[in-house]
Amino acid sequence: MKNVRKLTEGAMLLAVFTVLLLLTIYIPVAGVVVNLFLAIPFILFATKNEGKSTIVFLIASILLSTIVGSLISIPLVLIYGITGAVIGYLIRKGKDRNIIFIVSTLVVLVNIIGGYAVSVAFFNINFINDMIHIMRESLNSSAEMLKNFGQEKEATKLIKQFNEVLDLVHTLVPTIFVAIALFIALLIQLVSFPIIKRFGVKVEKSKSFKDICLPKSTLWYLLITLLASMIVTPDKGTFLFTVLLNLTYLLLLLMIFQGYTFLFYYFDHIGISKSIAIVLAIVSFMIPVFLYIIGILGIIDLGFDLRKQNVKKE
Repeated sequence: MKNVRKLTEGAMLLAVFTVLLLLTIYIPVAGVVVNLFLAIPFILFATKNEGKSTIVFLIASILLSTIVGSLISIPLVLIYGITGAVIGYLIRKGKDRNIIFIVSTLVVLVNIIGGYAVSVAFFNINFINDMIHIMRESLNSSAEMLKNFGQEKEATKLIKQFNEVLDLVHTLVPTIFVAIALFIALLIQLVSFPIIKRFGVKVEKSKSFKDICLPKSTLWYLLITLLASMIVTPDKGTFLFTVLLNLTYLLLLLMIFQGYTFLFYYFDHIGISKSIAIVLAIVSFMIPVFLYIIGILGIIDLGFDLRKQNVKKE
């Protein structure tokens, strides 16, 4: 009876997954939203079944996706399927949401890197280089138009600045992959958790955002990376240059995150509404200068233990 129930439940969840996949593939406008729900069947199955059954469920979904969709659908299944299965497994083990978020981000990141490597190695498709090439072509066309209107100096300046930005984007591909993985993992949790709770799945609570604090060693890593960049000064385009630049940007992003958590902590401490902190966070994304201020705030918070000192004063 237990096996029959498991098979019935698995078949129903596979049917739901198939419908969601078809909507994602064949209705692009709806697919932008619907694809975020693809992880839910895997989460629900993995929370109630052991690892072997979950692996079988995942393999069945991959085979089914090749039948109803195409080879293009396989990356979607791998990203959302494996991530959903891992999230379900961690929920079954009673892990809190912070651990689930970190692990699911790593799973998404591995899938993105793996998909990118396969597309380059086996299909000779490098979508990043292709995108940058298209943008350069568009820039050159715009510059030619400016030259025809007698704006040659402006056109030359524009080309130089834009090419520098594109070179930076190309160098920061690893950081961009990490940012995308964080964003996808966050969206999956925001969409999935309210739904799976309605099916009786209990998710352990995580720390409040205002109480999250990065390890103090993160600040030392940033200082070491900045010092290494100044001492070594690697040539642009070299492997060491790429590593140091990406490490710097990733660690600075973490400092910005720390700054936001302190902002929410401070506003809560002095009794200001959380909605004001949310509005300030949104505005800071629109105005880059504020991001620097938030980052500096995060560095100060980590370096001087502002929260602990505030507790001691009280």
